[in-house]
Amino acid sequence: MNRESAASIIESTRANCATAEHTHDAPGIVVEAARQPDAEVMTICHFSTAHRMLKSRTFHRQCVPLAAAGFRVRYVSPARDRGRQDGVDFVPVSWRKNRWLRLLATPSLLKKLLRQSAHIYYFQDPELLPLAFLLKLVLRKRVVYDAYEDFPSMARAAGSIPRAVRPLAERLVATAEHLAAHFFDGLITADPLTLRRLAHTGRSRKTVFYNFPNLDFFPSPSPGPKVFDIVYRGGVSERAGTFVLLEAVRLLAGQGRRVRLLLIGYFDSSKAEMQLHDRIHALGLQSSVELEGRLDHGKMAEALSRARIGVSPLQNTPKFRVNLPVKIFEYWACELPVIASDLPSIQPFFRQALAGLLFQPGDAHGLAQSIGWLLDHPAQAARMGLRGRAMIVKRFNNELEARKLRAFCRRIAAAT
Repeated sequence: MNRESAASIIESTRANCATAEHTHDAPGIVVEAARQPDAEVMTICHFSTAHRMLKSRTFHRQCVPLAAAGFRVRYVSPARDRGRQDGVDFVPVSWRKNRWLRLLATPSLLKKLLRQSAHIYYFQDPELLPLAFLLKLVLRKRVVYDAYEDFPSMARAAGSIPRAVRPLAERLVATAEHLAAHFFDGLITADPLTLRRLAHTGRSRKTVFYNFPNLDFFPSPSPGPKVFDIVYRGGVSERAGTFVLLEAVRLLAGQGRRVRLLLIGYFDSSKAEMQLHDRIHALGLQSSVELEGRLDHGKMAEALSRARIGVSPLQNTPKFRVNLPVKIFEYWACELPVIASDLPSIQPFFRQALAGLLFQPGDAHGLAQSIGWLLDHPAQAARMGLRGRAMIVKRFNNELEARKLRAFCRRIAAAT
């Protein structure tokens, strides 16, 4: 798919989602028009059973801004946090690592949800779709589903599902999401290409809530030492392009350029972590690569700012052709020039930003060449970083998305 067709998809998706209730003006901006109920009387309940750590999209980009605007926000999850944090009330549920054990705990979770007496219940975990249908169709609650990932393609690629049944799992998730678009009150995605698949389905209100940085967590970068040449943040795996990135670092070392790489992220399994360590050792990069592991969202900007260049080497998979990489916008928020795989989801933003370089997915030589060029041209790289930061401050930030989300929730709560 070329850049022009990717842009046309985004424009057509905006048109599909536009209604008399909201008009899309630009990516991340929705102009709302009608008088809404007082937010102070509205309770929003987010529920999850799969995540112990606070997800930046759910908590920092959605719940915290809603609470700051006067909404009562309840966070029902196995998160380790307790009490109230940033205006959000935590309601604990038991943590069960096994997905089937979590499903068996559905009755107790349902009781906790009903005690919240929320105006809107919203969730992200596909495994909670059956419970959400019960909330909507039997108990007549207002329900919003945040399909922030391309979950059907993720099911097809999931290593935890036997290979023979992955196509069936993909179809089941896709069917469930289409039913959600029919019956739920609202459906949210994190990118327009995911919404395009569901835009014409059902009568639920739909919107895109982009994972743009919350500037409260990404203030203007302060000068500091650049300890690393490159930083990568996100899932650490072969499909995420981590091994391509390591190969690019090896190629640069072979040219006499010893660059330092910081990997911030998580592994799918202990086996995947072991494979990465083995690859680093096999390539002789032990002194060139530092592994940070998961970071609290509040520490992310400081960590990213320790590097000169942000890299997003995602492979050309169905998921990454659709989903927007959060990391790219966070790199730009930290004034880093970005090198990214040339994928349809990100092409329109790169064309607007002029704040980085694109390379062909999987091409370690092309990635190494781009890294070398930016390191050799620090003035141009700095200008790219400044343009990226300016674009984040002006348009692609969480403040505009939070405004859109508040209006979206008020319209759903006001609907009869």
